[in-house]
Amino acid sequence: MSHNEFKKISEPIEPQEASPMKPAMNVLGIDIAKHVFHAVGMDNTGEIVFRKRLSRHDLIPFMAKLPPVLIGMEACGGAHYWARRFREHGHNVKLMAPQFVKPYVKSNKNDSRDAEAIAEAVTRPTMRFVPIKDVDQQDIQALHRVRERLIGERTALVNEVHGLLHEYGIVIPKGVAKFRQAVIGKLESEKDKLTSLSQEMFWKLIEEFAGLEKQLAYYQEKLEALATTHPECQRLMTIPGVGPLTATALVAAVSDASAFKNGRQFAAWLGLVPRQHSTGGKDRLLGISKRGDSYLRKLLVHGARTTIRWVGRKTDRRSPWIRQLVERRGKNRTAVAVANKNARIVWALLTSHQDYQLATG
Repeated sequence: MSHNEFKKISEPIEPQEASPMKPAMNVLGIDIAKHVFHAVGMDNTGEIVFRKRLSRHDLIPFMAKLPPVLIGMEACGGAHYWARRFREHGHNVKLMAPQFVKPYVKSNKNDSRDAEAIAEAVTRPTMRFVPIKDVDQQDIQALHRVRERLIGERTALVNEVHGLLHEYGIVIPKGVAKFRQAVIGKLESEKDKLTSLSQEMFWKLIEEFAGLEKQLAYYQEKLEALATTHPECQRLMTIPGVGPLTATALVAAVSDASAFKNGRQFAAWLGLVPRQHSTGGKDRLLGISKRGDSYLRKLLVHGARTTIRWVGRKTDRRSPWIRQLVERRGKNRTAVAVANKNARIVWALLTSHQDYQLATG
């Protein structure tokens, strides 16, 4: 094959108007990145009628000129932003989890084949789509991400101070709360074990700890303020075990609860249902699947543990069930079961727009 023949074959197929000889493009798969985007268009029969490599600067002008089509993308970094921008130009945008697109990639992987797989996957009738977040949801989610990072930094700092002090024969009880209460008194009472250099270093670490505490308090205050003013968060906080952090995180993650068929599907999306490995007509259920957002799952489980702690004082209909479950299966399995139930209740409240009514009869 000559160079000119190869160049002619590899040239992008430009979109054209519908004609008896050339079907119109009605599906567009886009493989997004930071600077370079690959697009593959298909007609209603699944035949590829368009391929193009676009820069970040050229993407929106291209979409503005394109007639409304179904656009598929993977739910990755920047996907929600581009989905909102494409919707402004009248396009129907669908986001998919990358693991659901992977089976449609043929042969060796490259950006163009990824875009082709996305275009094919978005047309599947059984495909599950990711709801597109608005800017307010991303703001709340960003606050949670920064707060979680600061908690990790604080934990690492406390562990470091624990280890360093132990080398000097100074032991502080475990836990951030006990560290907060005891560290200053320990440093002052046992300063004879430390040199002037080590004393200066430890006081600097204490200042760093105080700075992290101050930043965490700021983000905690912001999230609590959002929870008290957001109607959906107020509705979710009527559920026992769901506080401001869990409510705001759920609202940030779930833009449209009706995208889930029922509460069990929502709980499965959070990884709170048994993992299944069944074959030959024999059902085999394992531990929870741990799919989806691990941060949301952690908040729901911690909230469930709080509910279990006070269940002995409650007289509603749900409390006897929790007490019996604790006796039969233990607190850990009960916490997951309560978290699963709370997730289903969350779906019911978000879809029905009603407050939680505690059953007492």
